[in-house]
Amino acid sequence: MPALIDLRRRIKSVRNTQQITQAMKTVATAKFKKAQRKVLESRPYWHNSPQFLARVTAAAAQIRHPLLDRRDEKRIRMLIVTSDKGLAGAFNANLLERAHEFLREKRDRCEIRLTLLGKKAVLYFKRLDYTVDLSIVDRVQNMTEEEIRELARLMMREYVLNRSDAVYVAYNEFKSILAPRVTVNKLLPLEPPAENRSNPLSPDWEPGAAALIRTLLPGYIEDQVCHCVWESLAAEHAARMMAMDNATKNADELIENLTLVLNKIRQASITKELLEIMSAVEALS
Repeated sequence: MPALIDLRRRIKSVRNTQQITQAMKTVATAKFKKAQRKVLESRPYWHNSPQFLARVTAAAAQIRHPLLDRRDEKRIRMLIVTSDKGLAGAFNANLLERAHEFLREKRDRCEIRLTLLGKKAVLYFKRLDYTVDLSIVDRVQNMTEEEIRELARLMMREYVLNRSDAVYVAYNEFKSILAPRVTVNKLLPLEPPAENRSNPLSPDWEPGAAALIRTLLPGYIEDQVCHCVWESLAAEHAARMMAMDNATKNADELIENLTLVLNKIRQASITKELLEIMSAVEALS
């Protein structure tokens, strides 16, 4: 049976840990609200732009653009967006497992090159035999919009210069506070859905179809990469908030159980001392 002093020390240690998890939950909640507001305000644009762009490219089918060129997938690039920090439950583990499964399916017939955002992705793929062209760690949360767009432009240059035949992205999409949705999408080449090809727009182009397509397509890719990073950040803060909330509740239960054991040991010790006193009194009488 543990000593009273050991139990008191353990209860104090759990209380200190609980204070840390409570503080981390508070910080994660504040960051989550800010990220959630940014994501929800921009989602209508992000989710409607693919359908609009599909109709525009279908209407301008006669216009050739490098980002629309479709090639056999012999060399692919994948952008994987994770977090720099842990303590977020299965946020990173589920995404990395899904991304690795996707890469295993492609590996036999494609040369794969990776672009990694987040320390967790870098540490995971460090032990695997994949070529990593670019890794960004310790500043994913602080990346500016211009830095994210520059990353998108880098991937577009690689595609236009025929250094990659397709570009994919894997990230956690913020679905709800309870759980994110692991998403793997193709960024390049752009592929208008078949239903939009059969019912395209019939616009009067101004300033011209070619100029409009040259402006719209790169901007669309940049916006989609920003969308992936910001969705991932919102999902990360939500996951950490829930993980720290669960840790705080578990600490409460642990403290309650340890206190119960402590009281039982104290009661047993008091009862033993009373029995010894009563036995001594009876012996003296």
